[in-house]
Amino acid sequence: MDKLFDRLQMLEDRYEELGELLSDPEVIADTNRFTKLSKEMADLRETVEKYNQYKKVVQQIKDDEEMLNAGLDDEEMTMMVKEELASSKEAKEKLEEEIKILLLPKDPNDDKNIIMEIRGAAGGDEASLFAADLFNMYSRYAEKQGWSIEVVDKNVTEVGGFKEIVILINGKSVYSKLKYESGAHRVQRVPVTESAGRVHTSTATVVVMPEEEDVEIEIDPKDIRVDVFRSSGAGGQHINKTSSAVRMTHLPTGIVVSMQDQRSQQQNREKAMRILKARVYDYYKSQEQSEYDENRKSTVGTGDRSERIRTYNYPQNRVTDHRIGLTLNKLDKIMNGELDDIIDALVLYDQTKALENLQNE
Repeated sequence: MDKLFDRLQMLEDRYEELGELLSDPEVIADTNRFTKLSKEMADLRETVEKYNQYKKVVQQIKDDEEMLNAGLDDEEMTMMVKEELASSKEAKEKLEEEIKILLLPKDPNDDKNIIMEIRGAAGGDEASLFAADLFNMYSRYAEKQGWSIEVVDKNVTEVGGFKEIVILINGKSVYSKLKYESGAHRVQRVPVTESAGRVHTSTATVVVMPEEEDVEIEIDPKDIRVDVFRSSGAGGQHINKTSSAVRMTHLPTGIVVSMQDQRSQQQNREKAMRILKARVYDYYKSQEQSEYDENRKSTVGTGDRSERIRTYNYPQNRVTDHRIGLTLNKLDKIMNGELDDIIDALVLYDQTKALENLQNE
């Protein structure tokens, strides 16, 4: 713990320094710097407060032990001090665990909104219906979290499923909770089109990307080819007579984004650029991470969209997350958006592994 305490003291010193800087007229006059330092201070606040609580508890333990070692004439007072000592030691252990978690390296994307892409994969119509079920599941979960969902693009199949649907989820710490959802989701059930009642296996893929609006990634306009075309309509008088649909191609990566759900070309351009930035960021991030994918597999998987992460078994009302060996017999509730048990288990598993790595450093 000595190394951790050295880090804590450094963080406390920095916190105090930030307090002084934020009262400096020159810093206050510089809006960008003031905002950046304010965020840094806010990020450190909980850790520093826990550290101060820890120091008080440690001092209390020391005082109580000195009193007991010196001997107390009053038996009732001795019992009170012993009880206080036991309580303080318990509080100390709890604070140590909380502080360790706060000291874990933070994912810089955790506070961001996300762009989620859900696609029907293997299984034809049934896969597209399962993609729609996943969309409904995440929509209900988002509603329970107080987040908002915006459908950015969708490709509806004849049976009412989704070949693909792209959504933007806005809210507090969305990425931190849904980042583990990237991968292949497998469903086992009797399709509505199956007359013999046989269980089929189908898959849908989910990709979760942090929304890169204020971006850490710069895209050179010269690297983007933009094509405009007429949006497909319902026919007759509803056919779009103007070229409002937009297709953007990022030439270095070959990533293509098409957008036609908005009425104006400008609106489609803006949405297409948001999706393009997220996909390009995701592409380059994946390239950078390939060299340490083996290490990432020791936590909750690589997040690779081809990796089967979860199975939804309808006949047995069962969901299994293969990365952590978690099985829950309440598929009905999970498909209704009650994902907390799964997400909390994934976060805990990830934190436990990260703590082990931190203590072995």
